Amino acid sequence: MVDVLTEILIACPRDKVWEYAANPDNAPEWYVNIKEAEWQTPKPLVPGSRIAFIAHFLGRQLAYVYEIAELVPLQKLVMRTADGPFPMETTYTWDAIDDRTTRMTLRNRGNPAGFSRLMAPFMSFMMKKANKSDLKQIKAILEARC
Repeated sequence: MVDVLTEILIACPRDKVWEYAANPDNAPEWYVNIKEAEWQTPKPLVPGSRIAFIAHFLGRQLAYVYEIAELVPLQKLVMRTADGPFPMETTYTWDAIDDRTTRMTLRNRGNPAGFSRLMAPFMSFMMKKANKSDLKQIKAILEARC
């Protein structure tokens, strides 16, 4: 089992953080490993929306499709892989600390099978490292705009 939780405080109002972070079109800008995001269903983002991603992780190119499982505007977004190397769920939450500060959390959970299962502890470590970089990047982008 892989279960990685990271969080960061962003000096930007929650609505601005939500608007940027919940838009899959922005993912290649702030995710270190994501190179492409392509909508497979019409916009806007709603439960059932599907987005295909191309990522590079651990020296490999990964192609996978996420489906939006839960969407609570300004608060929570849950995506699950509909197609990809192993089942994964990604959850984002946004909490307003005050009018100018948002706590953003990013959680990845999955249950790799086969060879990937043996690599789960290493994958967890590398995901945590990548997620920390991703959150630092989104913080820098948003704080420059707010």
